[in-house]
Amino acid sequence: MDGRPVTVAWKPPARSDTDMTGRVKRPDCRNGEVQTMTSITRRAALAAGLATLADPALAAFPDRPVRWLVGYPPGGGTDVLARLVGQSMGARLGVPVVIENRPGAATNIAAEAAANAAPDGTTVFTAGNETLVFNPALYKRLPFDAETGLRPLGLMARFHLVLCTKPVGGAATPAEFLEAARARPMDYASPGIGSPHHLAMERLARDLGIRLNHVPYRGLAPAMTDLVNGTVEAAVLDMAAGAELIRNNRVRPLAVLSAARLDGLPNLPTAREAYGLQGFEAYAWQGLTAPGRTPDDIAARLSADLAASIAEPAVQARMREIGLDPLSGGPEQHRAMITAERALYWPLIKGLGLSLD
Repeated sequence: MDGRPVTVAWKPPARSDTDMTGRVKRPDCRNGEVQTMTSITRRAALAAGLATLADPALAAFPDRPVRWLVGYPPGGGTDVLARLVGQSMGARLGVPVVIENRPGAATNIAAEAAANAAPDGTTVFTAGNETLVFNPALYKRLPFDAETGLRPLGLMARFHLVLCTKPVGGAATPAEFLEAARARPMDYASPGIGSPHHLAMERLARDLGIRLNHVPYRGLAPAMTDLVNGTVEAAVLDMAAGAELIRNNRVRPLAVLSAARLDGLPNLPTAREAYGLQGFEAYAWQGLTAPGRTPDDIAARLSADLAASIAEPAVQARMREIGLDPLSGGPEQHRAMITAERALYWPLIKGLGLSLD
């Protein structure tokens, strides 16, 4: 519908000034035309129906469950976050939000499925800095267009990262860690090449002027196991996965890589405080995306419901319980985050000569 009044040509009635229902016709002298409420309602409904048939995007949304793709296995922080926010969004949308885990290829399998899905709002995808910041620099060719294949809908949360060492025989303070690393390159674990944990450690090493030996694992769980056992000397852990190990002294936390100290670990210094690295902060963060060609009105609905879900006190409380920091910010803030982190990490990735092709 274009919003203009629907009119019908008026001819003087032959017998009466009333219509078949007995309602009086009210002449409108504009251009010799007259309207009735009955004719307007009927024709407006017809026009709306024809517009909906012509453009399915204008149909009632959503009309079926929403599929939420996650590029990691069930049970991890990314999966838990999707289920938490998805439950709230489902209540707002009036349809179930179904989590579908498609792990593999550094989230590219799930990202490709999302980019190629029908752009009707019934498929969304958790896309964080690993998908939209790191992978475009780590892969010469991606199975989706990193610029246009996914449409940012808004930010969800960030994962605080903590520099940790093995519990026995490892560096016990930030100063000891720096001294040991200067003496010889120490082994450190990560959940994989190009993960936020890996690149945060490499940023820290670069800024401290030290060299470390990277030992990539297939996921954070085996990396943490080997850190606890002393097989590797250090690792960057996120609080969603590593909080229990940190609080129970099964690993040694040295510094948090966030801009400020964490409420749950008030005695743990930041990297800025421990090493004098002004401006240093690193996180793993995540946002929600839809297929790139998703219509504006549907994307706006998803963004609004996402923002409202993130703002729920119960959702925020649960996020903090599992070590996440809720992030507010719509599509523009999401895009700005991607742009800012690409400027920060792409030179680092290039300088390290990292490639996953």
